[in-house]
Amino acid sequence: MRRAHNTIRALILKVVDAFYPLFKMVMPLQTFRYAACGGFNTVLGIVLYSIGYTYIFKEQVVHIANFALEPHIAADYLFAIWISFPIGFYLSRYVVFQESNLPKRVQLFRYAVVVFGSICINYFFLKFFVEIVQFNPTVAKICTSVFVIVFSYVSQRNFSFKSN
Repeated sequence: MRRAHNTIRALILKVVDAFYPLFKMVMPLQTFRYAACGGFNTVLGIVLYSIGYTYIFKEQVVHIANFALEPHIAADYLFAIWISFPIGFYLSRYVVFQESNLPKRVQLFRYAVVVFGSICINYFFLKFFVEIVQFNPTVAKICTSVFVIVFSYVSQRNFSFKSN
């Protein structure tokens, strides 16, 4: 398992770092790696969200016990996040914030706290853009992602993966 992890990590770093010279004058390596990994995970989340919204939940209200979830909320919280969360943690821990010397369980807990904050921001803006502004749900997800990305980067760098 360790060997597979090292191979995957090395491959990801090789691919991401191959593009860094194009951005070297604009941002430091860690910021670039965060943008690349976060960008990948964000696009993955949007694709999963769109698949969940359109094909899994079929744009219908989802009823669970006494709760009713709008399909744009269900697609995110019952589907997309369960795939993007572990991938995001892996990329953050092993590609972006490698210098962090906090124990893995502390990083995971803090990462989860930040993701919970991101979920709250995401929920608020999705509801706002879809139900008040009347954006198409996929367009609303893209707009919402901008706010979540800024919050997440600052929080991950200064809290989840900060070095002692």
